[in-house]
Amino acid sequence: MQYSEGTVGRVFFLRFDDGEDLIESVRSFIQKIQIRHGVISFLGALHSAGLVTGPEEAVIPPVPHKEHIKGGWECLGTATIYPGEDGPSLHLHAAAGRGRDAVCGCLRTDCRVYLVVEAVIWEALGIEGERIHDPQIGAALPVLANRL
Repeated sequence: MQYSEGTVGRVFFLRFDDGEDLIESVRSFIQKIQIRHGVISFLGALHSAGLVTGPEEAVIPPVPHKEHIKGGWECLGTATIYPGEDGPSLHLHAAAGRGRDAVCGCLRTDCRVYLVVEAVIWEALGIEGERIHDPQIGAALPVLANRL
């Protein structure tokens, strides 16, 4: 296990409107106000999104199983923010539902807001860590300063 201890810094409440790209809008905001580490909670609705909903098979490195939603899905999600190799690195997971259908996974592409998505970002100060590509796993993972 790895860990880093910090404190809560600034807290932001955000509203994203119909048609906005949720992932790019969050990333742009984080870059603009220079958040290095933090946590995001969000809720609202998505017009569309591409998600990874697990591996095709439970092997390492995994081959991602991809799903795409379209047409107005209610969503609830959370994310972490770390510095990454190309700027802020977000890891967003969400559960989304429409009627009796539901999907849960990692938001990756084409994440367009339907009506509104509300979010809260908690900035974490004093954290020593970054997200770095792990060639064995085949994904960018958080690498933190301390180990137990």
